[in-house]
Amino acid sequence: MSTTPRQLGRTGPTVFPLALGCMGMSAMYGPTDEAESIATIHAALDAGITLFDTGDFYGIGHNERLLSKALGARRKDVLLSVKFGALRAPGGGWTGVDNRPVAVKNALAYSLDRLGSEYVDIYRPGRLDPAVPIEDTVGAIAEMVKAGFVRHIGLSEVNPETVKRAQAVHPIVDVQLEYSLASRGLDAQLPALRALGVGVTAYGVLSRGLLTGSKPNGPTDYRAYLPRFSGENAATNQKAQRSLAELAAARKASPAQLAIAWVLSRGTDLVPVIGARTRVQLTEALGALSLELSPAELLAIEQAVTPETVAGTRYDAAQMKMLDSERRA
Repeated sequence: MSTTPRQLGRTGPTVFPLALGCMGMSAMYGPTDEAESIATIHAALDAGITLFDTGDFYGIGHNERLLSKALGARRKDVLLSVKFGALRAPGGGWTGVDNRPVAVKNALAYSLDRLGSEYVDIYRPGRLDPAVPIEDTVGAIAEMVKAGFVRHIGLSEVNPETVKRAQAVHPIVDVQLEYSLASRGLDAQLPALRALGVGVTAYGVLSRGLLTGSKPNGPTDYRAYLPRFSGENAATNQKAQRSLAELAAARKASPAQLAIAWVLSRGTDLVPVIGARTRVQLTEALGALSLELSPAELLAIEQAVTPETVAGTRYDAAQMKMLDSERRA
């Protein structure tokens, strides 16, 4: 592995081979520490990371304000990838998706204000809105590109057919898709995405900590409600984690580093999004870039944890139905 920059698709920018996903600094994984979050963002900057991923619904705006505070004058040195479209309720619940053109522009206006920025580098709907043609949503973002408020357009959790329709309206630089040893749906989609010249920013590369033995941290940690961390599934999945841990120990690396290195090996058009919430986690993730793994070692990693040995889906049934990426023609 190396720190050679990777390009996002045929028309996108080049970025450091790992991106920092900031969602967990505001919500979803239990209590957060703002001082440590800011220190982690600064450490990522110092390590050379250039792509930072956020969403206007992460902490209901908190994540964007956090990034603004942490980046300060260094905003110009990074690329901000921002998701929009998820609707929130005052109690913190989720109420749907709104990707109408008028909603796109409204959401962008608020994001720019919270980020303290004149533009967003990559803007993308977090989920497909079944009530709005993707052409309309992308068309609205394209208008914002023309106006100078957005630099590039991305998508999230959509299948290649939807990407192709969006691409007919405006170039798409990347699609965010979950990809890990435990979730390999991307394998079937990569040939089509590559033919379209679209890159992938891969999130969930540690399967939300499943591959490292991490467990839900109290009632505010949403993993407690995910199938893979619940009941008998949790016990089954600990066996898969132990298999990866044994390989990691033999290689004098950590399970996280092996899992990240495996995703990095799948192609230079993939950029893993690492959800490090602390400097310790970030340092560990960066260590994956120094691993030189042979084809035999990569195969062993690939066989240690497979989708067939992991129990449970990556989201609950209701959320799985929302994923256009799971839709099969």
